[in-house]
Amino acid sequence: MNKFLERLNTDEILVADGATGTNLQVMGIQPGIAPEDLVMDDPGTILELATAFVEAGSDIILTCTFGGSGIRMKESKYADRAREVNLRAVELAQKAASKRSEVLVAGSIGPIGALMKPFGPMDPEEAAASFAEQARALAEGGVDLLVIETMFAFDETDAAFKGARSVTDLPIVVSFSYDRGVRTMMGVKPTDVVKVYQEKGATLVGANCGTTLENMEKIISEYAETAPGFSLWAKPNAGLPEMDLETNTAIYNISPEEMGKFAKKYVALGARVVGGCCGSTPEHVAGIVRAVK
Repeated sequence: MNKFLERLNTDEILVADGATGTNLQVMGIQPGIAPEDLVMDDPGTILELATAFVEAGSDIILTCTFGGSGIRMKESKYADRAREVNLRAVELAQKAASKRSEVLVAGSIGPIGALMKPFGPMDPEEAAASFAEQARALAEGGVDLLVIETMFAFDETDAAFKGARSVTDLPIVVSFSYDRGVRTMMGVKPTDVVKVYQEKGATLVGANCGTTLENMEKIISEYAETAPGFSLWAKPNAGLPEMDLETNTAIYNISPEEMGKFAKKYVALGARVVGGCCGSTPEHVAGIVRAVK
């Protein structure tokens, strides 16, 4: 059986990793540089961050491929090497995971960055083909699961799910971002998300990024009320950021202990995997581990 499914079949609560982008900035990477480019240009930094999450206690680390679909990489200098970037990202994550036994690697698949027709220029079939290409590379690289994350609309998420499922039978997590409290920017509700993707065969449904820890609690609660007993995924930001005008950087003030306290609430509601998104450091992950393990 798939290693991720084996772990889900126990009573274990799994802890995922934290943020990629905000941590890379702290590590000195300039804003505007695509993390996927660093997979090729500065693999040591990507490996260092992933290893820090493993050492903090993460059971699952995500590949640095959030923007790794062929369509999204069109402006990258590696536009014609999307498959290679995804394979290399899996290799780096696996190397970090090997630092501690039983750590799983999840293939991250993020939005394309363009609205689907008729709201925007993107053709759903073209999107599905691009997602399929990325999912195939991640699966061939050897990830244990796929995470379709930070989604906000059904049409693009359907394209991603369809594309991924057409090339692999790996477990798929579908995670939406509710940046309007308990609604996405397109007005999508948690109730509808869990109904749709439970029926389509997602292994877990969840939420990442978004706004406050309190709103994440409401979202996970709504999922749980709609689909009692269904396994859920919760990866919130470390609260809402405040801008430091002198350095022009976002400051996240939620403590590791606070992240841990809320992670425990999400688990009580039905979350089987908890972690962090923007602003979440290895210290935040360690706080979550202390709270839920």
